[in-house]
Amino acid sequence: MSVGALVELLRGRRTLVLTGAGCSTESGIPDYRGQGARERPAAPVQFQAFLRDPEARRRYWARSVAGWARFSGARPSAAHHALAALEAQRAVFGLITQNVDRLHHAAGSRNVIELHGALERVRCMQCGVFEGRASVQSRLLAENPSFCGGLAQSRPDGDSELDASAVQGFVVVGCSACDGVLKPDVVFFGENVPAAIVESAYEQVSAAEALLVVGSSLTVFSGYRFVRRAAERKIPVAIVNLGPTRGDALATLKLEASAGETLERVERALARA
Repeated sequence: MSVGALVELLRGRRTLVLTGAGCSTESGIPDYRGQGARERPAAPVQFQAFLRDPEARRRYWARSVAGWARFSGARPSAAHHALAALEAQRAVFGLITQNVDRLHHAAGSRNVIELHGALERVRCMQCGVFEGRASVQSRLLAENPSFCGGLAQSRPDGDSELDASAVQGFVVVGCSACDGVLKPDVVFFGENVPAAIVESAYEQVSAAEALLVVGSSLTVFSGYRFVRRAAERKIPVAIVNLGPTRGDALATLKLEASAGETLERVERALARA
C-alpha cells in the first residue's frame, strides 16, 4: 500500500488516531516491542509488586531518578507535529494515545485521551494527592545527594536499567501530605485502565468515520480493543507501523513505514485538499 492510498482513505472522513510507542521512538524514547527491543531487558514494573514490595518501589524510583532527565527532555517528533497539524486542519478530530510522555500535548494536539496516564504527575496511593514529577525528582535527589545513575540505559516507561549496587541504600520519599506511597500517575503492567477513560475512548471510536493507528504493535489489549470495535462497526482502519501488528487482519490498509515521514506526507496532501 502507498501513502497515496492512505490519503484517499482518510480524505473527507472524520478520523480518529490511535498512537503507540512508534511515535515517540523518533523522539529518542525506546519501546518494548519495536526494532531493537530485544536488545533491552523487557521487564517493566508490575503493579502488585510495586504496591506490596518496598524493594520493588526502591528499584523503580532509583531507576526513575536516573532516567528522568533524558525522558523529560524529549521533544516532539515529526509524527507528533504532523498529527497536531492534522487536528488543526480538522482532518483529525481526536487522538487516543498509549504513550505516557505527553509529547502530543507538547506538539499542540488538543483532544487527547491518555489511556495509560502521564509520567509527569505522581499520585499518593493513600490520600490521592497529586504532585508534579519534577517536584518529586527534586525531593528524591535531596534525599540521595550521592546517588549517581551513571550511564543508565533508558527504558520505555521513563526509568532506566541500573546495576543492583546503584539501587542499594536509595531512599524513597513519601507523599508530602501524608507520607503515603507515591506512584506515577500511569497504568502499570497488571493494572487496569480506568473504566471512565475506556468508555470515553469507545465514544470517540463510535464518532469516527476512520481509525488511523500509528506506531503501535497493538499487542496490548488496551489499544487493540479499539481497532476491534472499529472493525465491528465497519469503520475503516488504517495502520502505519514498522513490523506486524495484532490488528493487521482487521485493517483496511496497512503501511509498513515509519511514523514521522509518512504522517508529514499525509498532512501535506490533506492540507492541499
